[in-house]
Amino acid sequence: MATWLRTFRLSFKSVLLHPLRSALTILGIFIGVASVIWLLAIGEGIGRAAEEQIASLGAKNIIIRTIKPSSDEFEDGGYGLTRTDYVRLLATVPTIETALPIRVLVREFRFRSRSFDGRMVGTTPDYAKVTRLVLDRGRFLSDGDIENESSVCVLSAETSRRLVPYGEPLGIKIMVDDQFYVVVGIMKPRAPSAGIGGSLAAEDFSKDIYVPITTVWRRDGDMAIVIKPGTFQRDLVELSQLTLLVDDRKNVLPTADVVRNTLKLDHTLADFGITVPLELLQQARTTRLMFMLFLGLIAAISLVVGGIGIMNIMLATVTERTHEIGIRRALGAKRRDITRQFLVESTVLSLAGGFLGVLAGLLCRPMSVWIRSLLFQWFPEAMETLPELIRTVEPRMVSWSIPLSFAISVFVGIGFGVYPAMRAAQLDPIEALRHE
Repeated sequence: MATWLRTFRLSFKSVLLHPLRSALTILGIFIGVASVIWLLAIGEGIGRAAEEQIASLGAKNIIIRTIKPSSDEFEDGGYGLTRTDYVRLLATVPTIETALPIRVLVREFRFRSRSFDGRMVGTTPDYAKVTRLVLDRGRFLSDGDIENESSVCVLSAETSRRLVPYGEPLGIKIMVDDQFYVVVGIMKPRAPSAGIGGSLAAEDFSKDIYVPITTVWRRDGDMAIVIKPGTFQRDLVELSQLTLLVDDRKNVLPTADVVRNTLKLDHTLADFGITVPLELLQQARTTRLMFMLFLGLIAAISLVVGGIGIMNIMLATVTERTHEIGIRRALGAKRRDITRQFLVESTVLSLAGGFLGVLAGLLCRPMSVWIRSLLFQWFPEAMETLPELIRTVEPRMVSWSIPLSFAISVFVGIGFGVYPAMRAAQLDPIEALRHE
């Protein structure tokens, strides 16, 4: 033990004799360790945020959306999901716990002098639970509203703010195009859902009004007339979306296959798309692991570069201290003593760099938040154009990245210090004493 303590003391003195050179060597390991922790934390943050967006769609949900076929496939007429599909799936697929029909129409909302365009969502009382909407005050749609085809509506938080910025909106009548609806509830703000491929576009809940779907069918019908310059088209759409809630998570994928095959029997056109969030979630997790592995390999390269720097410095140190090595050998030091001394010196450098790198890695989250706030101050317009995921994501520390990166830094210090230490130990004492 005394021998090792004396060796460590001599190694620290040797490192401090050349502070600038030692600091530059430590910097290589510092950058490598900090890079491993930072890149893994950033990758974890991005991956988790993407998974949360997909999970917000519901791990037990199957989302079916009407897709308008190309003009070559159909002329005027109906396409997409129908009420018959809704009834058939609910009656014939036993693993479906709830089927949520949805009809979405773009309408103008007005209250007194205020107006704007938004989405009128015809739906049922289960909509709030399936889409994870939270009621702020009042109530959501009820079974009685569906049965009685009531002229009531529930406002999203943004819709309520824009139509009724002052006062209490509950109980007022708002006009949707030329029809009145009584406000019975206000929802809390809800972040947009993820946009996944062509079958599921990103869904923004901020400008919504929720009304009983039976009221939509009675008042607006299924026919939508599209008038464009030089064209007049009639679209017959009964349902915009059908969200199925499966009874058990293990039944989601088999149920999705049954639903897909059932719908294909009556839909010859490519007029619907099925999205299974559970499949997307599994894919996202696999992608996140691959992404983090790739980032970790990139960061590990910087650690190897730092190790090469240690080897380079230690080889230069051996050359500079050849005379010292000869004196120690002449005084009785054995080769293993020389090897131990130079190996401990390289380890001290890597330990110092690893420790400082871990401290910098722990500052990843506050530093990234601070840098992002500065970018919002300096480049507000450019930052607003970025996707919301990029603007709001925060690094998440990967617990195992800290011991792993520190252990690698020590291993690099020892591994790249072995050759210089062995070279120093192999020097001939007589030749070393003659060296100037």
